[in-house]
Amino acid sequence: MTEGIYQAVFAAAAVLELPVIVIALASLAWLIVEVGSFLVETARRRRRRMSALVTAAEKGRAAIDGGEREAARTALIPAGRSAGMQRSLDVFTEVAGTAGGDTRIAKELADFDFACQRRLGRTRLLVRLGPALGLMGTLIPLSPALQGLAQGDVTTLTENLRVAFSVTVLGILIGVVAFALSLVRERLYGQDFSDLEFVAAVLTAPSEVPGDAGAGSTEVAVDAGAATDGPR
Repeated sequence: MTEGIYQAVFAAAAVLELPVIVIALASLAWLIVEVGSFLVETARRRRRRMSALVTAAEKGRAAIDGGEREAARTALIPAGRSAGMQRSLDVFTEVAGTAGGDTRIAKELADFDFACQRRLGRTRLLVRLGPALGLMGTLIPLSPALQGLAQGDVTTLTENLRVAFSVTVLGILIGVVAFALSLVRERLYGQDFSDLEFVAAVLTAPSEVPGDAGAGSTEVAVDAGAATDGPR
């Protein structure tokens, strides 16, 4: 009975060898796509300037105060460096200054952060998946390799060891590159979220009531006059 269980385990491991290799190759292709997407993202963010962000936010606020929401949407285009940011900015211009607008903007910021985390989840999965596939791809071929060694079959030993070491290298490569992408993307998305928070703060800041400063000056002038006209 024990021998039968061992044989079942050996058979299951042998069946997993091909799927593991196929998944490792698919993960490598997935990683290549992620690297290409990352290069596009970094190219867009190289044009980020704080002065341009401030100018866009102020123009958007001025357009909203004037009731021109389409002009505000156009003014905020330079602040959006991705499709997700642009969608959030469109929502900002739509609801800023309206009843319940602050709550809607807060929800949009939370949704943007959730979308960023979901985007990061792709490469974070590869960080764990790559080494796991590499380890499985290393251990599974070792069984037939050792069997070939025991039988003096050098060809079987060599082929299985080549497969084992190749999948190991592939898995480590996937994990390392995916980890680097995750770190940099986390910083980029954090900057995007911070920029959206800044724009939201500018669009929802209380408007300065004209004449407040003048009223304060008048009060000062009256107080000064009262002090002058007092007892001499």
